[in-house]
Amino acid sequence: MQIPRLHPDTIEEVKLRADIVDVVSEYVVLRKRGKDFVGLCPFHDEKSPSFTVSQTKQMYYCFGCQAGGNAIKFVMELGKRSFADVVLDLARRYQVPVQTLLPEQRQELQRQISLREQLYEVLATSAQFYQHALRQSQGQKAIQYLQSNRQLKEETIQQFGLGYAPAGWETLYRYLVEDKRLPVQILEKAGLIKPRSSGGGYYDVFRDRLMIPICDVQGRVIAFGGRTLTDDDTCFNGGNPHNAVSQQPKYLNSPETELFSKGKTLFALDQAKGGISQLDQAVVVEGYFDAIALHAAGINNAVASLGTALSLEQVRLILRYTESKQLVLNFDADKAGTNAAERAIGEIAELAYKGEVQLKILNLPDGKDADEYLYSHTSEDYGELLKNAPLWLDWQIQQIIQDRDLRQATDFQQVTQQLVKLLKNIANSDTRNYYVSYCAEILSLGETRLIPLRVENLLTQIAPPAATYTKPVSAKKAWGGSKTHSPLPSERSLLEHAEALLLRIYLHCPEQRQAISDELEERDLQFSLSHHRFLWQQILEISSGDGETRNFSFPPDLISRLQDQFLEFGSEMGLISHLFHVNEKNQKEILRTPQVVQAAIACMDLVMLEKRYRHFLELWQQTDPEAEPERYQSYYQAFYAEKIKLQKIDRQRLFSITELL
Repeated sequence: MQIPRLHPDTIEEVKLRADIVDVVSEYVVLRKRGKDFVGLCPFHDEKSPSFTVSQTKQMYYCFGCQAGGNAIKFVMELGKRSFADVVLDLARRYQVPVQTLLPEQRQELQRQISLREQLYEVLATSAQFYQHALRQSQGQKAIQYLQSNRQLKEETIQQFGLGYAPAGWETLYRYLVEDKRLPVQILEKAGLIKPRSSGGGYYDVFRDRLMIPICDVQGRVIAFGGRTLTDDDTCFNGGNPHNAVSQQPKYLNSPETELFSKGKTLFALDQAKGGISQLDQAVVVEGYFDAIALHAAGINNAVASLGTALSLEQVRLILRYTESKQLVLNFDADKAGTNAAERAIGEIAELAYKGEVQLKILNLPDGKDADEYLYSHTSEDYGELLKNAPLWLDWQIQQIIQDRDLRQATDFQQVTQQLVKLLKNIANSDTRNYYVSYCAEILSLGETRLIPLRVENLLTQIAPPAATYTKPVSAKKAWGGSKTHSPLPSERSLLEHAEALLLRIYLHCPEQRQAISDELEERDLQFSLSHHRFLWQQILEISSGDGETRNFSFPPDLISRLQDQFLEFGSEMGLISHLFHVNEKNQKEILRTPQVVQAAIACMDLVMLEKRYRHFLELWQQTDPEAEPERYQSYYQAFYAEKIKLQKIDRQRLFSITELL
C-alpha cells in the first residue's frame, strides 16, 4: 500500500502520546537510575547496561553503540520498519486520529487502512479454520502426512500453524460468509475464493490441501501455500467439477493481494529474523518444508524463497537482520538444484559482484534437499556443511570448469572466455585481483611457472583498452592540471572534515549560527558533499526564513526537529547522525570555536576555488581556439582568474584546519 504522506499534526500528536519508556519497556527491561532509566541495549550485545532512556527528553541513547532517537525511531530501528508504518501503528495504539498532508487523501487512506485490517482479520480467521479442520476426522490424512512423511512433531506443527483445507467446494466460503458474516468481497480480495464462471456464486481456492500460512515479518498471516495430498487430483474449469482440464499443481500459493506480493515475501522470516541477527547469517532454501525442517532441527535462521528468483526487495529484507550481509543459498546438488540456485540468484548477482552481500552456495550431497538430508543426518552435520559452503564466485568458477578437460584446446578456450566474463563483473579491485590469481592457478594446471603468464593473459582480456586523446593542445600542456573536477581523495577527506565540523558547531553552538550563515552568504559557499548539503537544506526548511536570504530564526529545538525529520530519510541519516552528538574529541575540536569556524570556512573556500579552477581549465583545454576563439578566450580568463584567487588566498591564509586541529 502506498501510504499518503502523513500530516505533521498526526506525527506530532503521536510523539506526544507515545511515551518512550512505555514503548521501549515492551522490548527492554528498564530499571530506574536517577531521573532516567537504564537497560541492556537491544541493538548490540552487552553485559553491562549502557542503554539509557530519558522520560523528560523522550529520547534514548546507547553509550556503547551510539544508537539514539525518539520512540518512533526506536521501533523503526528494532523492527526494520518504515517511518509511516510505525507512526500508523503507534497512532492506532494511542488512539491518535490519522490525517494526511492533503485533506482529500484522508478518505482514501482510511479506506486502505480499513481494507487491510479486514484482510488481516479474514486471513487470521481462515488460518484458525484450517488448523481446526486438521484435527477433525477429515484432516487425518493431512496429519498423518505431517507426522509420518515429514516426521514433524506436534510443537512444530503448532509453531507454523499448519492446517488442512477440506475437500468441499464451498466449505470455507460457507463458514466465513454464512457463519461469521464476513463480506464476500473481502474473501475474494484475500485470494480465498473465486467466482464461478457461470456467475452462480463462489468456490474455495484451496480444497483438500495441506495448508501452510505465509506471514509477514510481524507474524501476521498474509497468504497461504497449499500442498496437494494426492498425485492424481485434477483442477476444474470455472469451479465446475464436470470440466476437468489438467492435473493440479503440487503446491498452490495465494494470488497477489493488497497484503501479499510473492516477490517481496519470504516464508518463515517472522520465525527466522531473531536467529539471523544472532548468527549474523541467513539461509535461503527453496521449499516450505525445507525451512520448516531446519527450524525443527534447531537451525532457526532459515527462510524459503517461495519458488521464485530472489528479488532485490527480498534480499534487502533479509539483509536488514545480518550485519555482515551473509546469505547462503541451499539447493540440491543435482542439475535441477544447480538450475534452481542460478534462478534464485536472479537480481542479486550484481550485489554479489560489488561485494554488498556475502553470497554463498550450499549444495547438499546426493542431490538431497534440506528436508531429506535431515532425515538421515544431524543438525551438526548440516551446520558443518553450512560452515564450509563456498562463496558464490568460487561456486561459479567450479561450475565453469566442471566436466571440462583444460588440456584440450577447445575446452581451455571456452573456460578462459567464461572466466574472463566472470572476472570483468567483479567491481572491487582487491577481490578481482585475488580471483585473477586463483583462476590463473587453475588454468596453469599445476605448472607454477605458467601462473604469471596466465595472470598477464587474464588481465589483458579483463582491462579495456585505455582511451587516448589525440587532439593537439600545444602550449596548454604547460598549465598542467587534472582533467577531473571532483575533489581528490585527500582533498575530499579534508573537505569532509571541515564541512562536518562546521555543521557540528552550527548544531551545538547556537551563538555561532549567525556568524556561520553570514560567512557562507558573503563568500557564496555551498556544502560540496551531498549528505552535508542535504542536512543544510533541512536546516533551511526548518528555519522560519527562506533559504535564499538566510534570514534564520534559529529554533532552540533544532537538533530534535532535525532528528524527527530525518526519520523519513534512513540512508541520509546514516551519514550525518554522528553530527547530532558530541563526544570528548568533538568537544576539544570546537573549544576554540571562532578559529575553527574560520579555518573550516577557509578550507571550503579553497576547495571550491580549486574545483572551479580545474573545471575551467578542462573546458579551455578541450576548446579549439580556431573554431571557437571567443569561448576559448572566455575559458582562459575564467580559469586564470580562479588561479589568481587561489594564489591570493594561499598567501593570506594564516593556518589550515589540519594545523589548527
